[in-house]
Amino acid sequence: MQPRIPATIWALGLVSLCMDMSSEIIHALLPVFLVSTLGVSALTLGIIEGLAESTALILRVFSGAISDYWGRRKGLLLLGYGLAALSKPLFPLAHSAETVLAARLMDRVGKGIRGAPRDALVADVAPPEIRGACFGLRQSMDTCGAFAGPLLGIALMFWLADDIQQVLWWACLPALLAVLLLAAGVREPDGGERKPFRSPLRLALLRRFSGRYWWIVAIGALFTLARFSEAFLVLLAQRHGLPLSWLPLVMVVMSLVYALTAYPVGVLADRFSKSALLAVGLLILILADATLALSGSVAVTLAGIALWGLHLGFTQGLLATLVAEETPAEMKGTAFGLFNLVSGLCLLLASVLAGWMWDRHGSASTFVAGGTLAVLALATTLLWHCRERRLAGQAA
Repeated sequence: MQPRIPATIWALGLVSLCMDMSSEIIHALLPVFLVSTLGVSALTLGIIEGLAESTALILRVFSGAISDYWGRRKGLLLLGYGLAALSKPLFPLAHSAETVLAARLMDRVGKGIRGAPRDALVADVAPPEIRGACFGLRQSMDTCGAFAGPLLGIALMFWLADDIQQVLWWACLPALLAVLLLAAGVREPDGGERKPFRSPLRLALLRRFSGRYWWIVAIGALFTLARFSEAFLVLLAQRHGLPLSWLPLVMVVMSLVYALTAYPVGVLADRFSKSALLAVGLLILILADATLALSGSVAVTLAGIALWGLHLGFTQGLLATLVAEETPAEMKGTAFGLFNLVSGLCLLLASVLAGWMWDRHGSASTFVAGGTLAVLALATTLLWHCRERRLAGQAA
């Protein structure tokens, strides 16, 4: 009989659900607020989103290492989720792109602090036999919040007569609930004794990771280059005629498909080749980019966005599972941190490139470039898959 998913995984899922509900209310409306109300360019939007999201990923290398050497995860989670909650009121108060950038950076610093320790805590408490299911469940609950947030945003936009700033105030409530749930409901296993912090970027430490781990890092980097900020999905939907009140529908569609697929794919990952499933996810991303590049209507754009959500369901929890499997228990936080450091640098480059392409060559070029990079990521994944099968055959 397989073990049950631990209560801590469920609690972390609820925390993620509430915080994502808050964040996605904001993210569903922020691109249009910046471009239409504050008058920034697509390139500036890409820089803001790239800096914010890459900051979150880069900081994970240090938060993960701290959690490994400290032997505790929950304190960093409270700090990270707390900062994110404190940033939410800055969005409705913003009257310039600089204020929005400051709020986004504060929010993403919080995400950067909590991300690697949270993934490491999942790896700590998840039974090995169902580790993929545990990561998939937490990811699904996270994405349920990302679905519920924009849905609530649509209702609030109708209720408040398209007053975006008033809607942004409501996003503060689920963020506060997330912090309360974390404080009361998350338990972690007993940690080891405290150790002094040492840089996770030491050469001797990096050599302890396997070659398979570095393959996963390389594939994750290429994948991130191909997957820029979802803010451009919102802009594309508006360009093709989606009314302002319905703009959060972009995140609803994407997150619903994501939530419905993340857990089943996590279960499949415990039984089938993870590299093959990752390749399927990249094929879906290529199809999504092609659909969005060729779209000329709201219906086709939403179909492309649904495919975008499907590729997220196939890849996000899977990449986390692969990292968890290829690292020793005492270094999982560091491993997730290094993975996200590389991904963060790539995400910054991807979002700036997406904004530049949008301004210079039109919206379709942004998705053509993304699809081209996804083809490169797919080729690398297939190469790794063939290598894994060859090594397995030699071992047999």
